[in-house]
Amino acid sequence: MNTERFIEGIKTVVTESSVKGVTSLLISPPGRKPKSELLKMSEFYNKCTEQEREVIKNIIKLSVDNGVFGFLCVLDGVRAIEDNDSKGRFILTYQSDDEYVLNQEEDLHEYYNAI
Repeated sequence: MNTERFIEGIKTVVTESSVKGVTSLLISPPGRKPKSELLKMSEFYNKCTEQEREVIKNIIKLSVDNGVFGFLCVLDGVRAIEDNDSKGRFILTYQSDDEYVLNQEEDLHEYYNAI
């Protein structure tokens, strides 16, 4: 595992699957009694034209991208979640046969936007 493979995995497993998952929820809310808010969103989505649905999907993708990007910024230390002067540092380590620090030499958030 290296930074490139980690970010590629995040894009596939988190970003792309989240967009697909939300889109699927909008098309057909699961369960016997979905929340009324989800039902309203589903009704709205299903009344849209194909072009409008594509715009909604792009909005979902933008939202997921921004969320993942923001989280990576926190891991990289460029967005603080602490209010005090003494701020800590996140170290993201992948451990297998070897150990690799994923956010040591490169900023994950910059890499996320680059690929």
